[in-house]
Order: sequence, then structure tokens, then C-alpha cells
Amino acid sequence: MSIRHYTPRRRARGGASPLLIKVMNTSLASTILMQILYPLVHGGLLGVITIASVYSAALAMFLHGIAAFGARYGWTMLSITLLFGYFIEQIGVTTSWPFGEYSYSDTLGPKIFSVPLVVPFAWVMIAHPCLVAARRIGKSWVFLYGGVLMMAWDLFLDPLMVSAGRWSWVVKGSHVPFQPEIPISNTFGWLLSGMALMTILHFLTPRERRKVGGSLVAADVMLFWTLFSGVVGNLFFFGRPGIALFSGAILGVLLAPYFFNRWVGRP
Repeated sequence: MSIRHYTPRRRARGGASPLLIKVMNTSLASTILMQILYPLVHGGLLGVITIASVYSAALAMFLHGIAAFGARYGWTMLSITLLFGYFIEQIGVTTSWPFGEYSYSDTLGPKIFSVPLVVPFAWVMIAHPCLVAARRIGKSWVFLYGGVLMMAWDLFLDPLMVSAGRWSWVVKGSHVPFQPEIPISNTFGWLLSGMALMTILHFLTPRERRKVGGSLVAADVMLFWTLFSGVVGNLFFFGRPGIALFSGAILGVLLAPYFFNRWVGRP
């Protein structure tokens, strides 16, 4: 009779490593904590939190992409989104197309030419959860649903950063409702660039979730927290109830079918 020594595998085949999941959860929790602290701090610490929260959110979404869809998805999504985000921002700052005339301050850290290094990582933070939602709901209209979702996300992001002096606009003509410091061209620019990015990501990244560890919860949390913090922050901390209600209504209506589908839909 022989005795075999059994050594359990670290993870099931096709699943994400426990360490990756822990780092992802830690990064996501850190992002939420820093955003909770955002309206409570000032000065240099506020600048540090602003930049660090973007990097931690981008890391969480990158790792979630790997955990849910595999390494090829994660690295492809990261590479494409960073390059797209940087070049569309560089074009925007240089030519004023497609967003309008704007410029970045020096408070967002080092720049590559005219674009702060942190900015493309903000695109990663936004693009991944929007793509997850768009693939769940959009069917043949992933590019449209995802692009509109990215546009709605920016309705919270842009006024927050402008009021903090991270970038500034030259407003000519119409402005975004309840946001006189931001031209309406920025909203259309986000819609166009968002649809373009969603189209590229949808066709070039894997779509099937991993059999083990393919949970969408981290993306769900990121989407819900963006809506919740945007409404609560503008309503109670930033003194901008118009943004809370207007932007919250748009993003809320867009996210409602996704969360309803996640609640009652397929696993």
C-alpha cells in the first residue's frame, strides 16, 4: 500500500490568485476611504489624496479586470485605455477638440508634455466599470451605452476638479446645466471619445468571465459609489445641489437597468 501526499493547489484552474483579490479589495477600499476624506481635508493633503485616489482606483479596476476576465483582458484594457486617454487628452489640450479649450494646472503632478501623468489612469478608473456595465446591458449597443455612461460619470468629475483648480476651461457659448464653468462641448467630447474607446475595448478585449473568481462586485461597487458619493458630496459638502440632482438623475437612470439586471438577471 502506498501513501500519497496531497498538496492543495493555490487556486482553482482559471481562477484569480487570492493575493490579487486581496490587493484589489485593498485598493478599492483605499479609494473609497480617500474619497470620503476628500471634502474634509485641505491644502497639500487634498492634492495628495486627489492623485492617490485615482491611482488606487485604476489599480483596483485593472486587477478586477484580471480577476474577472483574465490577464489578457486586464493588460489589453490597461494598455489601450492609457494610450487612448493620453492621446485624446493631448489632442484636446493642443487643439481644443473634442472637449473645448482647457488647460491643466501643475497641481496634478508631473506632466508628459501638456497632460499630467495621472490623467490617463483616470480613464482606466472610468472605462473598465463602464465597459462591464455596457456589455451586460448594451448587447449590440455597447459603444453607445458605455459612451453615455462615461459622459455621465464626467458630469460629477469635471466640476469637482475645476472647483479644486486642477484644470480650467474657456467657456464660449452654452455651458453644462448647473456648471457654468464647464462648456457643453466637454459633454459632447466625452460622449464621442467614450463611444470610441468603448468600441475599441469591446472588440479587442476578451468577453467571457472566468469560471472561478469572475465576480463583478468590484465594478458594481465602483459604479454605485460614484453615483452615491457624487450626489451626497454635492448635496451636503460642496454646496451644489443642482449638480447632485441633475448629474445624479442622469447617472442614476443609466445605471438602473444594469443594477436591476445584476439583481434579477443571469449569474
